[in-house]
Amino acid sequence: MDNFTPHVPRSTAQCLAPLDSVEPAMFDVPTGACDTHAHVVAAEPGYPMVEERSYTPPPAPENKYLAMLAATGMSRGVLVQISVYGSDNRYMLDVLRRNPGTLRGVAVVTADISDHELQEMHAAGVRGLRINVLFGGGTGFDAMEKLAARIAPLGWHLQFLMDMRQLPKLMPRMKKLPCPCVVDHMGHMPVSLGLDHPGYQALMQLVTDHGWWVKLSGTYRISDSWQDDYSDVTPLAQQLITAAPDRMLWGSDWPHVSLPRMPDTGRLRNLLAVWAPDNKIRKQILVDNPACLYDF
Repeated sequence: MDNFTPHVPRSTAQCLAPLDSVEPAMFDVPTGACDTHAHVVAAEPGYPMVEERSYTPPPAPENKYLAMLAATGMSRGVLVQISVYGSDNRYMLDVLRRNPGTLRGVAVVTADISDHELQEMHAAGVRGLRINVLFGGGTGFDAMEKLAARIAPLGWHLQFLMDMRQLPKLMPRMKKLPCPCVVDHMGHMPVSLGLDHPGYQALMQLVTDHGWWVKLSGTYRISDSWQDDYSDVTPLAQQLITAAPDRMLWGSDWPHVSLPRMPDTGRLRNLLAVWAPDNKIRKQILVDNPACLYDF
């Protein structure tokens, strides 16, 4: 396996804003469809960003997020705590509490969080914790065993934002975690390295042998072919769906932070028409699987 050190850019330059319009759906989006990966950023003061952040997003407040869900045909959504707020989950929790029937959350916490705080988050709609080793402001691998043990009784999961080149070395630890686990962005590793790379092979082992979940999201973060709708990602997405259609999730990754150009959120959803042309499989990915994992 090649050596890998996560590159964490140290920049507070403001990111691009998401597009105002989305490409129309190329398939009938089923009722109950869920976007399992998006972020909100407050427009009002009172929610300071951490100094060690890797980027500075523009406001992506609740009303714009809900409008994006509606525009893409989503009935439900999962908010993931954005790294620029560190472990200050207040804004995400505020949005969850205002939308209890349609939204769930994935929080970022430190290992010393109290049981009372976890219970309050559960009541607000949190169903998982994020381990993030790619962007500043996240909680790293050192805390994963302790956090996994804390959240297992709640029925929560751990979600990993990591590059799969790190995975072979971590497999002995990860296979022992006592809670469900989810991998962000199809492993956040360039597909140009090939599906035979040890990182992707380790990911497939976790999916097929250990019941891990994968988010079919962040396509533009692993693709070299923006110009032709990320066609280089199709073999990976199809391999994952074929291996475990009951543990695949779709997420927009809106508002698409820390990118040099802005993708169309509707076009990202439409990739499912290529990756999963069967209506039943798409419904499983968009409706049934998130309903199970996020307790809708």
